[in-house]
Amino acid sequence: MSGSALRGLVRAELARARAPLRLAGLAAAATALAAVLLLGVSGWFLAGAAAAGAMGPAAVLGFNYLLPSAGIRLFAITRTLGRYGERLASHAAAFGALARLRPAIFAGLAAAPPERALALSSGEATARLVQDVDAIETLFVRRAAPWAAGAAVLAGVGLVGLAGDAAAFGFLAMAVLQTLLGFALSARLTRAAGADLLTTGGRLRDRLGAVLATGPELHCHGLTDRVIAQLMEQAEPLGAARLARWSADGLTAIAPTLLAGLTAALVIWLAGPAPLPLVALAALAALAAMEAAGGLARMFDDAGALAAAAGRLDEVLAAPATVTTGGDGLSAVPISFGPAILGTAAPLVLAPGARLALTGQSGAGKTRLLESLLGLRAIPPGSILIGDQPLDRIGPPHARALFSLAPQNAAMISGSVRDNLLLGAPDSTNDPRADDRLWEMLDQMALGARVRALPGGLDGWIGEAGAHFSGGERRRLALARACLREAPWLLLDEPTEGLDADTEAVVVAALAALLARTGRGAVIASHRPAPLALCGQRLDLG
Repeated sequence: MSGSALRGLVRAELARARAPLRLAGLAAAATALAAVLLLGVSGWFLAGAAAAGAMGPAAVLGFNYLLPSAGIRLFAITRTLGRYGERLASHAAAFGALARLRPAIFAGLAAAPPERALALSSGEATARLVQDVDAIETLFVRRAAPWAAGAAVLAGVGLVGLAGDAAAFGFLAMAVLQTLLGFALSARLTRAAGADLLTTGGRLRDRLGAVLATGPELHCHGLTDRVIAQLMEQAEPLGAARLARWSADGLTAIAPTLLAGLTAALVIWLAGPAPLPLVALAALAALAAMEAAGGLARMFDDAGALAAAAGRLDEVLAAPATVTTGGDGLSAVPISFGPAILGTAAPLVLAPGARLALTGQSGAGKTRLLESLLGLRAIPPGSILIGDQPLDRIGPPHARALFSLAPQNAAMISGSVRDNLLLGAPDSTNDPRADDRLWEMLDQMALGARVRALPGGLDGWIGEAGAHFSGGERRRLALARACLREAPWLLLDEPTEGLDADTEAVVVAALAALLARTGRGAVIASHRPAPLALCGQRLDLG
């Protein structure tokens, strides 16, 4: 794994999962040992029984079939239980690690510098969180392979050695050859195929995410069939990558099978002077041991996909810009915009609780300025000060604690009204008056009656991305969410766009009362006079 940041996270997860991974290794070793003993003893038992039958009734009566039968049952049960235990322990470790890695990847996306974070589409970000993280699973699931291979080879050498030292050395040489050949084939055949499969799958997922977001528009303009055809064209490289990977897997599976057969033949030849039951035991034990040892080479079948995923994830986890100051006590200090933002020599200072109107033509940079305050856009160093500290040196986590945003394009999660509101007030879940507070805010935004009419009220589902709500209703829900967040500054981007005059008057009056009651400041970008009338300062961006 090449990515240093990801490597550190994975190393920590491996240390955390040391106990279940050791249990998985022991279970895998027991499974391999039982499999070798099962096949070897079965071969000895069948050959011995055949030899006894050929020698006559007396030999049959003297043949002890109870002990080997009991051993065969014991080894079969042990193999089954061992395989179950290995799967259970290794997957528990893997799923626990993935559950902790995904929040770390998401945190990396959220904390990334704006030029990197905004360069990722939603589909690409999803591919990092789902597809790339899933590729890390093999590091945990196949961690027990060396234990199984070691136990299988040791058991194979021991059982084959019963038929002679030459047979044991021959088996050991073939086991080493199989491992080296498996490594070589995996590196040559599956590495490139695995990496190609991951990257082509990520590109298709990215494109599909973009298309799904514009589904209604595609239907309206009659472009659905054309887009489906384009997606099918983009799916062809993924199909070719899958075919290449399956072909590589098939080739890497043929070699161990052929080697196992050659090993059994070699063991039979070298064990020729030994009694027939021991020859059968040695040959079948060699076959079982070679199969179990082959898992060691298969650990590297996903090396290409793992390397590609590690590189992509490490880009997300790359360290953000150095932060030298914290955000403690910043809520009570002014915000200053410098000449690089204003285009004038004199700075603009907002005292705590001030209200600034951002005006200007569409595309003048109003939304960009709001996003700059949240660290979503790169800004010239020192161009915005929080108190006497440059915003670019404070760091997004501290800066974002100061602001609550109601964006122009109100994004809704696919859940209930409560789910969406609690994004702005996550700590209120333990408040016995939480529902009263939510209803109060909905009423202030002229949305209470609409939500009460929903089946379930606050717990009513608003549809995929808020599809059951109109654009104006989604905007007011986003406003309610922003107002619920207890931040010293509200950032409102076109807060009343799309609202009728009566509803706008209700919302503006609620905002005025909220700002007066709490003493919070506000930066409001709008083309409409009603929300701008709340502001005592104005910045015209042209």
